[in-house]
Amino acid sequence: MNFAQSRFWVLLGCGLGVILLLRWLLRRPLGENLTFYDKAALAGLGLFLLASVSWVTCLIFVVVAAVSYGGMVLLARLGAGPWPWLAVLVPLQLAPLFYYKYSNFVLNEVLGGRHEGLRDLVIPAGLSFYTFQMIAFVVDTLAGRKPLPGPLDFLNFGGFFPQVVAGPIERRESLLPQVQRFRFRWLPAQINEGATWIVVGLFFKRCLADNAAVYFDGTSTTNPYAIWLANVLFGLRIYYDFAGYSLIALGLGRCLGIGLTVNFLSPYCATSLVEFWRRWHVSLSQWFRDYVYVPLGGRQKRWLLNVAVVFVVSGIWHGAGWNFIVWGALHGAALILNRLLGPRVNVPRSLGWALTMGVTFFGWLAFYETRPGYLLAKAQTLFTPSAYGWPALQQALSRWGGGDQFVLMCLGLLSGAVLLAEWQSVARHNDPYCLLRRPAVAVGLVILTVLLAPGTHNAFIYFAF
Repeated sequence: MNFAQSRFWVLLGCGLGVILLLRWLLRRPLGENLTFYDKAALAGLGLFLLASVSWVTCLIFVVVAAVSYGGMVLLARLGAGPWPWLAVLVPLQLAPLFYYKYSNFVLNEVLGGRHEGLRDLVIPAGLSFYTFQMIAFVVDTLAGRKPLPGPLDFLNFGGFFPQVVAGPIERRESLLPQVQRFRFRWLPAQINEGATWIVVGLFFKRCLADNAAVYFDGTSTTNPYAIWLANVLFGLRIYYDFAGYSLIALGLGRCLGIGLTVNFLSPYCATSLVEFWRRWHVSLSQWFRDYVYVPLGGRQKRWLLNVAVVFVVSGIWHGAGWNFIVWGALHGAALILNRLLGPRVNVPRSLGWALTMGVTFFGWLAFYETRPGYLLAKAQTLFTPSAYGWPALQQALSRWGGGDQFVLMCLGLLSGAVLLAEWQSVARHNDPYCLLRRPAVAVGLVILTVLLAPGTHNAFIYFAF
């Protein structure tokens, strides 16, 4: 489900049209069973949209959902304590994720095997996200001894189509009650609110992220200016790409009367790494806090080790490669340093923001450069003072013609204006993106998206993830 492609919106429109037509025709025969129809139609729409991505994507989702729900039913009937059984059920939930995402890295890269068939595996869309969401549901239900919902409600919880592919990773107490009382209602206030989120999300994706992707060039290993430019462009792309998807999902949910978590809270406005991680991919950060960090002991026992473990695991979650482990370890070490020095050192907010962004955008190097040798060479270049000279700057500028330089400058100015609007939204209203969602501004964003979106489509970075 690629929200940036017209095909998704055509399929969604057709699916909703069929659902609403049948609902109108069956409203009298169904009577009180119309609620069941709405839930079944929502689940069917989600499976239809997953199948439109690929039949494998839909099949793997059904398998993970069936294993999760069937395991909960079995354990509930046994009436035994949850913890020994969770050690069996959770690995079963993770099995498809391990096979598609990590088997090649573990068996071929780490263990030195020659399993050629594993090298070309394509990760089914959304696998990392809905697997973690269902794991949290299983743990919360069994450990908290909460009532098991019906299979249809669970299917809608795990496969609510706006967020199933790339989050946010929702929790039982937040999303389940909403899908349990779901009805197809079209309230103007909800649609108007949802539309503004969709407009901002599409602007982020098509106008900012996709243009940054067009000019991203990560080939240089010896020119620090070119490497920094690649880091900045990638950092802008991954934020506006991922946040754009999340905001579109949020908007679609609001149109349907379901509230989703605001997954990004203007993280590039953060003035410390602690704050950055409270604003970046909020639902995943909370997931690791509750299901990894706290069980390890939180801040009560060996908190430095706990933080390090969480960020290394987070890096592995983001991708199967040594570079992702480096990325996670880098952020873990920087966050530990931030926590240790933060209470002792009074840093002006402007300097805190500059340091936070410096670490963050340097870290993106380890996110996009998957080749360890090239990653080390680029890092060495960035930390070599003699590499920063006028000839290197001229060489970096010569990579782009005059027209491209102008476009890059305009992209930088537009991104800066958007970040300033985000900063003001946070500082004045404590409501990220509220200024961008004002009606007049939203109209301007629609115009900019139509005029400035590149002709080429770039898939969401987290689409098959």
